[in-house]
Amino acid sequence: MNEHTIMDLGRQAMTVLMLVTGPLLLVGMTVGLLVSVLQTITSIREQTLTFVPKMAAVATATLILLPWLLSKLCEFTLALLGNLNHYAS
Repeated sequence: MNEHTIMDLGRQAMTVLMLVTGPLLLVGMTVGLLVSVLQTITSIREQTLTFVPKMAAVATATLILLPWLLSKLCEFTLALLGNLNHYAS
């Protein structure tokens, strides 16, 4: 395995990582921002108010996006295992 192959595998892994985690992080960030704006407008200082909606939104987004997330992870894994003899040599 040469340096080019290692860099290509790392790039592919980072791309899949960003594709899988990006939407969930975006949902959490958006809900957190909306809750913070709501807290600022209403002057509510409850700590659990920021945590619970973000957890619920990320859990809901995970359930909705789960088939797509699993397909991306399976594609990467199958490609990695399919080229395993190329990487081992």
